[in-house]
Amino acid sequence: QLQASGGGLVQTGGSLRLSCAYSGRSFRDFGMGWFRQAPGKEREFAAAIRWSGGTTVYGNSVKGRFTISRDRAKNTIYLQMNSLKPGDTAVYYCAVTSQVAYSALADSTSYDYWGQGTQVTVSS
Repeated sequence: QLQASGGGLVQTGGSLRLSCAYSGRSFRDFGMGWFRQAPGKEREFAAAIRWSGGTTVYGNSVKGRFTISRDRAKNTIYLQMNSLKPGDTAVYYCAVTSQVAYSALADSTSYDYWGQGTQVTVSS
């Protein structure tokens, strides 16, 4: 089970922090990621982190503005989003994958479980 939270309405240039807590099946190693989907657009990769070691991967559109992190004690990941733009408006989904290869972390088809999504709206 994945529970995402932290979405909301923010002005251009503002910041938000999303959280996603995972509970359920245990993996020896796994990855957790954030994807987003805007109305009428395909789902887009934002960021991911490998649980063991903390390797991070970012999509080109968010690189340098978003930071993904994890709290191992809480089984939770965070997405700190800074310098938000109207183009960041989307429903943000967190997901878990048992595939930890660098390329797999950015591929939505690699993910096994998905959360319900949280809306992020950036006003101009």
